Formats: sequence, structure tokens, C-alpha cells
Amino acid sequence: MTVRVGLVGARGHTGRELLRLIAGRDDMELVFASSREFAGKPVADMAPEVSNGLGFEALSPADVASREVDAVILALPNGAAAGFVKAIDDAGRDPVIVDLSADYRFDDSWVYGMPEVYGRETLASARRISNPGCYATAGQMAIAPVRERLGAPAHVFGVSGYSGAGTTPSRKNDLAALRDNLMPYALAGHIHEREMSRHLGVEVQFTPHVAAFFRGIVATVHLGFAEAITGEELRRAFADFYAGEALVELADGIPEVIDGAGKPGITIGGFQLADDGRRAVIVSTLDNLLKGAAVQAMQNLTLAVGLPEERG
Repeated sequence: MTVRVGLVGARGHTGRELLRLIAGRDDMELVFASSREFAGKPVADMAPEVSNGLGFEALSPADVASREVDAVILALPNGAAAGFVKAIDDAGRDPVIVDLSADYRFDDSWVYGMPEVYGRETLASARRISNPGCYATAGQMAIAPVRERLGAPAHVFGVSGYSGAGTTPSRKNDLAALRDNLMPYALAGHIHEREMSRHLGVEVQFTPHVAAFFRGIVATVHLGFAEAITGEELRRAFADFYAGEALVELADGIPEVIDGAGKPGITIGGFQLADDGRRAVIVSTLDNLLKGAAVQAMQNLTLAVGLPEERG
């Protein structure tokens, strides 16, 4: 079986990763790649892995809805997905849609796709999938194995590379502003804070920061337990929860940004327990463009259409 895939938002950092990942599979065919800025240029100029001669197109929602595809990936900024979803629905089409924005992460009619945490069963044959945020993935995966034991809000201190700010110029991707600097922003009520709290079912408090490296995320997560636990219990909870997960590595030491950048999965470590056994600090690191976006989207898509999850 070959799954025909269309990509909307191919210009961005995540779009480029998706082009590469789709091209790396022999069971997927990239049918179109939409980018207003690059319209008319060969896709191979951006992603040499795409060798079928495809060119970028500037596609409207109606254009996308008219294409015969099995799946559409929307790699667009927040707020831009709804027009494409509506056009596809109005046209009576029913491809799998994987949306990488935050637009449907709070919509119960969409499946929230984080296979290692929320299971693969709901993704099988899903038609509308909301891809989690990059910070939200790093935070949730560091909390989920012990969420039932928490007795206080979880605190996530996250630092991302500036690729997380996208390609539209802003202070958060301005290298002059970031040089020798660590930039905190959205100090309360960040959308990833609400996203993590909603899906985990526990209160999460989150503070994002951006630094001068390009890609990667490190999240330092503080957890308070209702009852004391031992270091062995803490580590075993994570080992049991992620047993057999190919994209999850449990580290003996404290993972750093370089342990996640450029890799398809997540590394979780630290596992430092306070003397009273009531507080732990977990550190997770991943690539915000890969497990935080494109790789997770490919996991979700393959599970929905019945293809091998880890190929490519």
C-alpha cells in the first residue's frame, strides 16, 4: 500500500523535516507541497531527498480540498488550519488530517496524538489528529509515568532553540537579541501550559524560554508527590511506562540539549529525588522539529493509516 500525502506549510522548519521524512519512506508518496513563497520552485531545492520532480504550489483551501490524497498534513501557524479543514469537509473529502498547530488540541472531536503516553488504540483509523506541541511533548512525557502520584502542581522550566519561534522574523529568532542571552516569555497561561494540564489531568505550571541554539528543547520538571517514594520506585515507574518504546531513552545522567537535538526520539533522565522522597526533578530533552513536531506527526499518520510506525 502506498499512501498519497499532501503537505501544506512546506516552507517552515518543520515542513522541511516532513518533506525529508515522507521521502524516506517507500510506502508514502508526496503528491503536493504547498508554499506561497516557494511556488514554482522544485521541492528538491529545499529537500534533495524528494526526487520525483515535484514543484511547490501556492494552494488555497479549495485547491487542497480538490486533490485526491489519502492524508493531508497541515504544518501551519496557529489559527491557519481551520480554513483548510472546512474546505475539505465541505468538499465531502475524508483524508486523514494531521494538524501541527494548536488549533484542535482542545477539541474532543480530534484525536490528540502522543502514542507513548495516550496509547495507539485511538489513533488506529483516526481521521482528524491534533499533533501535540514541542514543549508539551517534553513536559508531558516527563510527568505522565507518575502523574497519579502527584500531590502538587508540576512545574516545567523549558528552554527551546530559536527554530521554535518559526521563520517569521521576531525577537525570539533574532540572533542579535539572543546572543549571550536567555529570553523568558509568556510567563503564565502559555498555551502549552493549558495543553499539558488538560491532557494529563493534573495542574502544570510552565515557563518557556528561548536561547541562541537553533534546534532542541530541554525541560526541567519539578514534581511534588502526595506520599514519599524511593529512587528505585521513581526510576521503575518510568522504565515500566516506556517499556518497549523505541523513541524513548532513559538516561542515567542529566540529559542536555545536545542529547536530543537531531535525534528522532526523547531522552529522559535526572531522576533526582529530594531527601524526604516527596519531590523529584526530571529532565527531558528532544528535538523540537522532530519528536516535538515532524516525527510525532509521522507516528500519528502511520498509525492512522496502518503503516509501520518506525520505518524511515
